[in-house]
Amino acid sequence: MLDKLDIRLLRIFVSIVEAGGFASAQSELNLSLSTISSHISTLEGRLGLTLCRRGRSGFRVTEEGKVVYEEAKRLFANVEHFDGRMRGLKHRLSGTLRLGLVDNTITDAASRLTTVLGRFTDEAPEAALHIVTRPPHELLREVISGEIDLAIASFPRAALGLDYVDLYTETQRFYCARTHPLFDAPDEQIDIETVRQHNIIARHYWNARDIKVFAISTPRAVVSDMESEARLILSGRYLGYLPEHFAQSYVARHELRALRSDLFAYRSPFQLARDRSQHKLGLIPFFVRLTLEEFGLPKSTR
Repeated sequence: MLDKLDIRLLRIFVSIVEAGGFASAQSELNLSLSTISSHISTLEGRLGLTLCRRGRSGFRVTEEGKVVYEEAKRLFANVEHFDGRMRGLKHRLSGTLRLGLVDNTITDAASRLTTVLGRFTDEAPEAALHIVTRPPHELLREVISGEIDLAIASFPRAALGLDYVDLYTETQRFYCARTHPLFDAPDEQIDIETVRQHNIIARHYWNARDIKVFAISTPRAVVSDMESEARLILSGRYLGYLPEHFAQSYVARHELRALRSDLFAYRSPFQLARDRSQHKLGLIPFFVRLTLEEFGLPKSTR
């Protein structure tokens, strides 16, 4: 039977494995090397297994240690799930959470939002979700007005009075379609002036700042969402930015090509926007906590 000591020792072992060794885990565990070594020896004695090799040749997890690591991770996930369900029952989390998102982020492997939504549903079974999809500037406006509780997006500019937490970044690349004249042009023949000779798409919520590198005062097309931009690019008559994850399937089918990623690519930070002063208890801080846990953010940001 496992007891509290075993679970604590297993957590120390998992931290060591994920850090890649005793020395690397010192700062995270805030323990001395001798203490860490003593704890692992105790755990090995309690399990009757050799979990890792350490010495001059370096740190190496044994085959038995790999099994223990995987089972410990599964155990901690189950414990966390149990704790979450109990918290939900204890506090009787109910009502409706109003969440605002931007379009076409589901294909981004960096986003953990699907897992967050699953945990929210499991751990607050009496709560309901109301999700809306809007351009970033509209989401901020609705958080400020109280129409939605939280927003997750890449925001062109910050609205005063809101609190922002960085979650992950999204890579944007500049694309053309297979039927566009630049599709077969070598990258070394493409520069800013070359691109300026073609139709370029802007997103209205960026106020042309997303295409400022091209110094174009009036873009030939303006869109409010990624699908509209993709349609125009795929027509072969326009050039424009798309999230890399969104364009990936088209690139794989040779329908789109990214142009000069060394010049035109950029990374967009995705953030959670909230009015921290308005929500001390209930569904909103609960959802925020789940989100920050899933994105692996430190407790200081919660």
